[in-house]
Amino acid sequence: MPTPTNENQSIRTAYWRENLTYLVVLLFVWFIVSYGCGILFVDQLNNFRIGGAKLGFWFAQQGSIYVFVGLIFIYVWLMNRLDKKYGFEE
Repeated sequence: MPTPTNENQSIRTAYWRENLTYLVVLLFVWFIVSYGCGILFVDQLNNFRIGGAKLGFWFAQQGSIYVFVGLIFIYVWLMNRLDKKYGFEE
């Protein structure tokens, strides 16, 4: 089995570093929306309404799920761009 060259290894390292950056940012957004908007900031958000429900309640029940699904699509889009950038596309 051939060993990877230093150039290949540096490309893979850069790829994974960028991938992990995307993951950390998206997980932070998910945490803020699910934990922050659904629990910590619920009293402030309940001053607003969406579809007849208080916004804090809505985030706790549905909003965080919608954001999570949106983050999945954003991650797929980002990873497709990253794969093309580093030549790992299918």
